[in-house]
Amino acid sequence: MDHARGPILRDRRVPPTRERGEGEPEVPQIVDHLFRLQAGQVVSTLTRIFGPQHLQLVEDVVQETMIKALRSWTYHGVPQNPGGWIMQVAKNGALDALRREKTLRDRHEEIAEVLERDLSERLPPAEVVDQDLSDDQLRMIFICCHPAIPPDARVALTLKTVGGFGVAEIARAFLANEATIAQRLVRAKRTIRRLQIPFEMPDAAELPARLESVLEVLYGMFNEGYSAHQGDALIRHELCGEAIQLTALLAAHQAGDRPEVHALLALMLLQASRLPARTDDHGDLVTLEDQDRSRWDRAMIGAGLHELARSAGGDRLTPFHLEADIAAVHALASSYEETAWERILIGYDALLPLKPSPIVRLNRAVALAMVAGPEAGLAELDVLERLPGMRRHYLLHATRAHLLRRHGDGQLALACYREAEKLTANDAERRFLGRRMREITGRLA
Repeated sequence: MDHARGPILRDRRVPPTRERGEGEPEVPQIVDHLFRLQAGQVVSTLTRIFGPQHLQLVEDVVQETMIKALRSWTYHGVPQNPGGWIMQVAKNGALDALRREKTLRDRHEEIAEVLERDLSERLPPAEVVDQDLSDDQLRMIFICCHPAIPPDARVALTLKTVGGFGVAEIARAFLANEATIAQRLVRAKRTIRRLQIPFEMPDAAELPARLESVLEVLYGMFNEGYSAHQGDALIRHELCGEAIQLTALLAAHQAGDRPEVHALLALMLLQASRLPARTDDHGDLVTLEDQDRSRWDRAMIGAGLHELARSAGGDRLTPFHLEADIAAVHALASSYEETAWERILIGYDALLPLKPSPIVRLNRAVALAMVAGPEAGLAELDVLERLPGMRRHYLLHATRAHLLRRHGDGQLALACYREAEKLTANDAERRFLGRRMREITGRLA
């Protein structure tokens, strides 16, 4: 986060890169980072220029650009301005596609002029780029959340086009197979093309039908950044920043200046305030119990509390309000032990009827264990384990192991940590679980 510009907005500029020195990232890592950072921006801007009905063509152009970057930079080195390089090559690729696509030839001169202006090698000042690209991405999200698109496909499509998610990542996030997600994406794009959905913000009458899905998408994007489902890194800061940036943009827009939007922004800011302490110097997970709270971002906590106060103006209590209030209790606690766990348990009791998800029940079990003892929490996990799919969820086994460890049952805790390790796809989580197993094994020896 770029605090010189406030705790909400971040700087999208990519620093100049020279020849790779010792310890610097490899070209594939740089390209992957830039893809995460810029793919959604370029897809959104190109979709505005070409029209949403040509979304598949736009995605193909951006994908080809990233492949060209991987090939070119491997042999010629990373350019001084990699972001500008991507923009320029994307523009050239879009012009080539324009010449090939029959339905676009009649608009060749008009589109080429807009491409030249909007995707030029010489980028305008960073703050102008931020605003223009964020506006495009916000409109893109509302297109993806059109009510004609099925709800499950709305989230998947937005994460794909705006968040730069791969099909495999989306499948893991939804506990679905890749073929199912791919079909959802195909059908969603066909709907956009068939209905010729315009690239614009919905009017006041259409807004409520789309806003709920938009908020779900933004929170999904933030959650994937906060706890990545796969890979070596636990946290993908660029996704957290992207979600906060777009939610802040929505909250500042007349259409999005609503209590539930401010509540979601508060929740994101309060959770993101803990990111500096959530991993150690090696990138390994540090639990809330063990975090150095002096590393929490106090400016971000202040911004989150401000947004939480703004969210109180409505007449409807949403899950975002309750989750943000729970996050605020954690943010204001001086230590893990001195957290107002009774208040957190009350919050989860109120949240569960509005959001009866297994994860909410899992978090409630932890709060219950802190209030009534680990036995009470373990009893809740026994009930939760019988829900479909939960036996394959690593967090259930990791939470059980944590409560068993507190209860003093090292052997059973060790078995649960082993089961959790089998089920997670994130290397940082595996390292954490391995460390916990070594600690228990050392005590049992």
